[in-house]
Amino acid sequence: MKTVTLEVSNRDTVNRRALEGFKGRRQGAHISFETPELLFKLLTMKRWELVRVMAGAGPLAIREVARRINRDVKAVHGDIHALLDCGILTKTDEGRVEFPFDTIHVDVVLHAA
Repeated sequence: MKTVTLEVSNRDTVNRRALEGFKGRRQGAHISFETPELLFKLLTMKRWELVRVMAGAGPLAIREVARRINRDVKAVHGDIHALLDCGILTKTDEGRVEFPFDTIHVDVVLHAA
């Protein structure tokens, strides 16, 4: 099972993880956001549904994703491109989109203001 961790991390944490990876120490798959606000702005409820349906499904055409979640192709197209831009989804050479993980772990710690 392939898991990705979506997290809120500062630059030092991301750099440390990269350096450890260069030393050959497995770090797992991580997608980091600078603030919780950025994470939650990107991952709207509709985009969560989209990612959930794509998890473990392999490469799909955008029309097929829209059919599976019963949404308009144009709206799904916009959501997919937002998720491609931040690295959550990938695009194959054939033009299909994929969420290359089976599970998502979300790691967010909120501190008092």
